[in-house]
Amino acid sequence: MRHDTEDGGGGPAVLNRGERRTGPVGSAGSDAQQQEMFRKMEEAGTPGPAHKALEALVGSWKAEVKCWHEPGGSPQVSQGTAKARWILNGRFLEEEFHGDMMGKPFSGISLMGYDNTKQKFQSLWISDMQTSMFMSEGKGDAGNKVLTLEGRTDCPGTGQKDVLMRSVLRLLSPEKHVFEMYDGSKNNAKTMEITYTRS
Repeated sequence: MRHDTEDGGGGPAVLNRGERRTGPVGSAGSDAQQQEMFRKMEEAGTPGPAHKALEALVGSWKAEVKCWHEPGGSPQVSQGTAKARWILNGRFLEEEFHGDMMGKPFSGISLMGYDNTKQKFQSLWISDMQTSMFMSEGKGDAGNKVLTLEGRTDCPGTGQKDVLMRSVLRLLSPEKHVFEMYDGSKNNAKTMEITYTRS
C-alpha cells in the first residue's frame, strides 16, 4: 500500500492515501444537528396557544382595586385604569396601570408571557413606588382561563424576607377579568383584588 510523506513543520508525517479526508470528520452529521437545534429554538420562540389565551387581556380597562391590610377586615377601595398591548411580535403582554396606593397616585408596568420551554406562564411587575422587581410563574387551568402564579419577595415594611406570594388571574369573559393576590406571611390571606372591566 502506498503512503505519502508530508512535512508539516514538525517532522514528517505518514498518511495513508485511503484515509485522507476532504472536510471535517462528521461534518454532515454536525450540520444536521445544528439545523435541528435551530428548529427547536425557533419553535420555542414562537407564540402558541398559551399566548393566544392572553389575547382577552388586550385593550383599555377600568379597574376597581380592593386592598385588605388585615385578614377579615374591611378593604380599602380605589379606582384605576389600565391599558394592555402585545410587544415583541406577540410574545409578551405589557400592561400599564395607573391608580392609587395608600392615598397616593402611582403607576406600574407588568409584563406577562408564556415560556414554551418551561411550559409556564411568567410575570414581572415594577412600579414607581418600589425599586424591586416582583417576578412570578405558574400554570394555567380551565383551558388557561385561570392562571395561578407564585413568586417570592421581601417586605420593607415588616422586614420579612422571601415571602411567598400567590396571584390568581381569572379570565371571566372578553369584557371582564379579576386579579387576586394572596400573602403567604398572612396564612395565604387575600390582600388584593382588582376587577377589570373593559372601557
